[in-house]
Amino acid sequence: MSQSLPLPDAPLTDHAAALLHLSRDPVLAQVVAQVGSLPVLTPTSDPFGTLIRSVNGQQLSVKAAASIHGRLVAALGEPDAETGTPTTVTAESLLAAEGETLRSFGLSWAKVRTVQALAAAALDGRVDFGHLSTLPDEAVISALIPLPGIGRWTVEMFLMFALARPDVFSMGDLALRQGLARLHPSAPPAEILGTWAPFRTLAARYIWAESHRVKGGGEPVVGAERAGNNS
Repeated sequence: MSQSLPLPDAPLTDHAAALLHLSRDPVLAQVVAQVGSLPVLTPTSDPFGTLIRSVNGQQLSVKAAASIHGRLVAALGEPDAETGTPTTVTAESLLAAEGETLRSFGLSWAKVRTVQALAAAALDGRVDFGHLSTLPDEAVISALIPLPGIGRWTVEMFLMFALARPDVFSMGDLALRQGLARLHPSAPPAEILGTWAPFRTLAARYIWAESHRVKGGGEPVVGAERAGNNS
């Protein structure tokens, strides 16, 4: 008899318990106080289309990514049942499109290869996008990273923002690594991340928000160890 996989962590419906837990870390509590409240993430109803949009937007500005995705959806998107306006792309339409056509929307050849590989995997059953929400985090990662152009960071962002998983922290993200080092310069990262579990997604979002706040001219929150060394 095969052993069943553990159930995935359910998306949060509010941040009360998570904030109470994370605020036990006094340095992170300062970040929360400086940043303020963040919206609760909700799972997408279209995991395939959301991952396609994420791939298309990588290494681009928000404006450029939105423009490219808008052209893609306008040309290949599935019309909304009520409005008739295209809202999302399907695996069928992506796989049927010529590579040059996808390039004309602004996708690089590498991204053309990735989105068509995702489409092929969705159609041949290698990845059941409708079933991903029932899988634990590592099983989702294992299902997606064999595909070209899909790395662990990409899937971790998908887990966080598409599936709203509550306990994901991407050490492949430079801003998160830098933020963690600034807040806790003398502690092993694994030790700090262990204390933030099972709400590491919200911790990561606060580190990103803190980074944006500092880039906008705000005074950074720094760890007690570093502050002491600078006195």
